[in-house]
Amino acid sequence: MKADELRKLDDEQLRAKLKECYEELFNLRFQQVMGKLTATGRPRVVRRDIARIKTILRERELGIEVQETGR
Repeated sequence: MKADELRKLDDEQLRAKLKECYEELFNLRFQQVMGKLTATGRPRVVRRDIARIKTILRERELGIEVQETGR
């Protein structure tokens, strides 16, 4: 998910999305250990989504305004 899309969500929705990402990452790690993981690049994408969400929440906590690029 892109940062612009995440910035449109409110804090509660972001926290819910963060929880979903952590659950998905857990399941992906479990699949990897069991040898059933087929989408080997997915854990990396999920970790980056987690980082994006945490960054946006922290920016809001600090009151930092980020200009959207409009791309």
